Amino acid sequence: MDLSLLWHNITSLLSYSPESPMIFSSGTFWALFLLFMPLYALLKNSRYKMMLFVVAFSLYFYYKSSGWFFLLLVGTSLFDWTLSRVLVKRAKEWQRKLCVAISIVASLGVLCYFKYANFFLENWAQIVGDNFQPLDIILPVGISFYTFQSISYIVDVYRGRVAPTDSWLEYAFFLSFFPALVAGPIVRADYFLPQVKQNRRALPNEIWLGMWLILLGVLKKALIADYISQYNDLVFVQPEVYQGVESLMGVVGYTMQIYCDFSGYSDMAIGIALIMGFRLSPNFNFPYKSTNLTEFWHRWHISLSSWLRDYVYIPLGGNRKGAIRTYVNNFLTMLIGGLWHGASWKFVFWGAMHGVGLAVHKLFKPLLKGIPDNWAVKTLSWLLTISCVAFLWIFFRADSWSDAWFITTNIFTNFHADYLPVFLQVRYVWCIFMALLIAAHAMPEGWWSRMGERFVRAPWIVKLLVFVVVVQLVLQFKSEEVTPFIYFQF
Repeated sequence: MDLSLLWHNITSLLSYSPESPMIFSSGTFWALFLLFMPLYALLKNSRYKMMLFVVAFSLYFYYKSSGWFFLLLVGTSLFDWTLSRVLVKRAKEWQRKLCVAISIVASLGVLCYFKYANFFLENWAQIVGDNFQPLDIILPVGISFYTFQSISYIVDVYRGRVAPTDSWLEYAFFLSFFPALVAGPIVRADYFLPQVKQNRRALPNEIWLGMWLILLGVLKKALIADYISQYNDLVFVQPEVYQGVESLMGVVGYTMQIYCDFSGYSDMAIGIALIMGFRLSPNFNFPYKSTNLTEFWHRWHISLSSWLRDYVYIPLGGNRKGAIRTYVNNFLTMLIGGLWHGASWKFVFWGAMHGVGLAVHKLFKPLLKGIPDNWAVKTLSWLLTISCVAFLWIFFRADSWSDAWFITTNIFTNFHADYLPVFLQVRYVWCIFMALLIAAHAMPEGWWSRMGERFVRAPWIVKLLVFVVVVQLVLQFKSEEVTPFIYFQF
């Protein structure tokens, strides 16, 4: 055996590679997690040692996801923790507000540089007529998520909702907690820090429930989302090649893909945290069941929508300053939410249109109360909502404005229904996955919770059988490469 070659392979596997960042659906992560858990369990009795170990693992996890940018995360945590300690010692209100302002400006300044510098420079160049030469900037994975966490922490300390952590290590644990680090759910300090202080061990039923959520997340992401994305990507990369039916199927496919991809990550993150003895807030609640956009945003990316409500919408005035101001606040909040997703006018448009939809729903809400609440009305409301959501996903996913408008017009002007049987025949596996997703969403909401409870109570042989079936399905349908989660780019 060539030991030097073996050592080279091991170090290559453990080093950061831009082509293969470590994600939950990769074999490398699960191999490391299996090594992590026994040591974590041994250190659990000592809160300090446990925190030190988890922070070290989280920073390594971030290094494997985003290279040396893990040092930026360390710097952010040190800066914000120091300011939070200074803030609580200041008696004068202007000094306290100054600490908050410095922290927010610093956090948003770093985020804006990495995420929006080229966007602003490109638009400025178009305004003044200069040639645009993009800066060579690499976006750190998950920077939007931990930036929002750091902002909410300093604001909550200022408001008195949480006390600043006693040590930097405790704050670093909160900010870098690896299950939620790169794609959420966005962790709130008032919810998470008490759990860190309590440092309780997971109960057996919580461990098995965590396993259930992980398996469910793997099915959503590594099986369904990754498989159906292979067709969806073809439509969005070369939209001019496909006719209306294929374009529509690509849009419907992406609508389901982004749900399975993101909710699958959230399920895995919540499940991993639960096994470790920590609870993360739910992030999805069957959003495609919604019958209006307000309900949709109560069910979709819940941690982001609640963050935007508490730290943007309410500070803007919420619904306390009249109807017109409420509509404007809804619009501005969603505009910021769209820009949070990406440095592109497509994302701004996506967020703005959701803001318009929320405002319109609130405007007509008094009239809607007079409409009978029967199945026909609910069906029509659902169809209108899901059509609006799917239409806006086109601009979220398309590579350019022109592609988005081409796909939209292609559906309406080049749609030939007689091609549907051919599509069903050629893409039958894709269609089966889509039918399963629709059926899963049609189930009563409590059904999946009961399935999780049955898994927890099931004999070990049943649990093993479910695990083997999930692994076999993933291996059977997996793509050639491990596909990064969609929300890694945000």
